[in-house]
Amino acid sequence: MTYCYDILDPKFSTLINVNAKVERLYTGMLWAEGPVYFAENECLLWSDIPNNRMLRWSEKEGVSDFRKPANFSNGNTRDRQGRLVTCEHGARRVTRTESDGKITILANLYQGKKLNSPNDVVVKSDNTVWFTDPPYGILTDYEGYKADMEQSGCHVYCLDSLGKLHIVADDFDKPNGIAFSPDEDLLYVSDTGYSHDPAGPHHIRVFNVAPDNSLSRGSVFAEISPGLADGFRLDSEGNIWTSAWDGVHCYSPSGELMGKILIPEKVANLCFGGPQRDRLFITATTSLYSVRVACQGLNYF
Repeated sequence: MTYCYDILDPKFSTLINVNAKVERLYTGMLWAEGPVYFAENECLLWSDIPNNRMLRWSEKEGVSDFRKPANFSNGNTRDRQGRLVTCEHGARRVTRTESDGKITILANLYQGKKLNSPNDVVVKSDNTVWFTDPPYGILTDYEGYKADMEQSGCHVYCLDSLGKLHIVADDFDKPNGIAFSPDEDLLYVSDTGYSHDPAGPHHIRVFNVAPDNSLSRGSVFAEISPGLADGFRLDSEGNIWTSAWDGVHCYSPSGELMGKILIPEKVANLCFGGPQRDRLFITATTSLYSVRVACQGLNYF
């Protein structure tokens, strides 16, 4: 153990700054989620799901409300034009915030039936929008509105460039975090069925992505313990930095756990930010943390 790090492989030492301490930037949330960084504004947005709000942090201005109410928003990302894309539990939809602040609905129905509660989202370089749809926002009124599931299950979706929604994976219990490899030949998706079933899955799966955006293989990439891979992101070398219950775990592209950044709360999600994309922002239960690392996160746009 070195400071706030658990180094399991020497390679991890080259990805972190061992003297960099984890900073708690803000606290007071009920379940912090979905961080996304805007370099041009030097700010971070994230969701506080049960409090039905999105928050904004900047080094200069501190923390303020960005959107309240926020339809119990969860995961956030940016599209290739830099616009905010958000999963909303409350409205059971995926939206895009335009440059003028107008909100555009990207997806809320599949075959005429409501989605469950879109959870996390990523945009591919071909402008397709990929998201997971577990039932967390409709199980109770805590993170959305309790309701019956209208879909046949909990699926992974792709919204194509023509606005048509496709199921690309239909064999998940509770699909959750989602991200592409640097070359976009691989798609990683976590299954967090363990959240409501001790025998349920708590792993990340990896799929091959074909040129037509169909998926194949779907093998288990890594089992997460303790806890779940709620949300994760990749660095430019293809290493996966994922949430877990004891902090942030870092996996090599071959699936080896190289090390951990220990956090004193259950981690829900994370993203890379800062001018060089070398600052890791971590949403963990009630708090927002950050730490400087020695690698760069993927640039998504």
